[in-house]
Amino acid sequence: MHPVARLDLKHVWHPFTQMRDWLKREPIVLERAKGAVLWDVRGRQYLDANSSIWTNLHGHRHPRLDQALHRQLRKVAHTSALGFANVPASHLAASLSRTANPLRRPGGRLSGSKLSKVFFSDDGSTAMEAALKMAHEHGRRALGLKRPRFLSLQGSYHGDTIGAVSLGHIDLFHAAYSPLLFRSEKVMAPYCYRCPFNRARPERGDARTYRKCQWECVDKVEAVFASAQKAGQPISAFSVEPRMQGAAGMIAQPSGWLPKAAEIARHFKALLIADEVMTGMGRCGDAARGKLFACQAERVSPDLMAIAKGLTGGYLPMAATLATQEIFDVFLGEYEEFRTFFHGHSFTANQLGAAVALENLNLLESPAGRKQRANLEGWIRQEVEELWSLEIVGDIRQAGLAVGVELVRDWRTRKPFALREKVGIRVCEEMARRGVLTRPIGSVVVMMPPFCTTRDQLRTMFTALRESALHLSRSCGLTLK
Repeated sequence: MHPVARLDLKHVWHPFTQMRDWLKREPIVLERAKGAVLWDVRGRQYLDANSSIWTNLHGHRHPRLDQALHRQLRKVAHTSALGFANVPASHLAASLSRTANPLRRPGGRLSGSKLSKVFFSDDGSTAMEAALKMAHEHGRRALGLKRPRFLSLQGSYHGDTIGAVSLGHIDLFHAAYSPLLFRSEKVMAPYCYRCPFNRARPERGDARTYRKCQWECVDKVEAVFASAQKAGQPISAFSVEPRMQGAAGMIAQPSGWLPKAAEIARHFKALLIADEVMTGMGRCGDAARGKLFACQAERVSPDLMAIAKGLTGGYLPMAATLATQEIFDVFLGEYEEFRTFFHGHSFTANQLGAAVALENLNLLESPAGRKQRANLEGWIRQEVEELWSLEIVGDIRQAGLAVGVELVRDWRTRKPFALREKVGIRVCEEMARRGVLTRPIGSVVVMMPPFCTTRDQLRTMFTALRESALHLSRSCGLTLK
């Protein structure tokens, strides 16, 4: 066993990992990387098929990101944002506000208010925690609510801090902490593949196996808002991952769902909180039009937006919560009124992170960056078609440059595998043996390659997935159609 692997097994406690299983085998110890390629301490090569847990955008050791980091390091690594401003964070806030500007609908009408204020933090959870507190105080001060209430989707995941966990509805992750949480409401998610109203007979090779949708899931959203209003306990904020729910199982929302849900929230005077931690920074945006955020792809502008993961291109932990002027204004007052936003972090507006994030935005908005994402999205769409021939594949969901492949025991009935069978884990372990690294969500295999991934590298990634799924199919007594 490699000495570093031995140290890991002796001392490191890994996130979202059953350590009893982890301690049974020698882990892969990654040592260096370049582009979409990773190498371990033994010199073995792998492709990074999940962008190092959804963070890395342009590839590892990108020269322009490296240079931005080095330039800033020659000036200062970090100074406090409590009482001081700094150069790169100020420029980054302005750039994010510009990039996240609301889209105009036909006729010039804005689809939402402008996100003009930026609050920096450290990761997705803290970005959502800040959004939650902002929305809470807005509900109290602007709407006069004694106890603001929050709504989020069934199966939602918004982070692991206590407020973010309170907004989540995945019992596997959240139930253990229920005594610590405040109550939030949940509503049916638009999970088309397992929609209770879907009575269509599945057809192989066709993702569009759903009957004509009557938008029953939208009706459910309206019903929750109306019921709360009637009871005298209105919903003050609606939190959603736009276009795709990540940890829920890569659940892609049908086009048109988000604008309809947002319109309902606005009708009931509730804030819309967009959790773009995974979906933002070009991942689930509109690659063809160069839009970086999933909300923009659906022509919706939220009142609050949380971004993290890809904000620094996968280099440093940094996050941001974008807010409208209206929300910002409820915290303005005289010093002795204590209307201040009493929330912060030691590394808020860190200069190293901000400098790299600025260069990351430059890369994303460049013509070459836009073309790269548009090409990759098209290549992914081509690659997933070959997976439909596998009996073990029940559904394939793509939103921009993110894909979830749901593995099932019987595609005809959509019968899932039992959690104890660890089907997703077994497929990903088989992929690792073929030189491709990713991580599943239950029985859903996630494919989320860096934007720098070449056509040949992408084909290798999906070939490994296909071969690994076929290997498992045979072990389960399933074959090609």
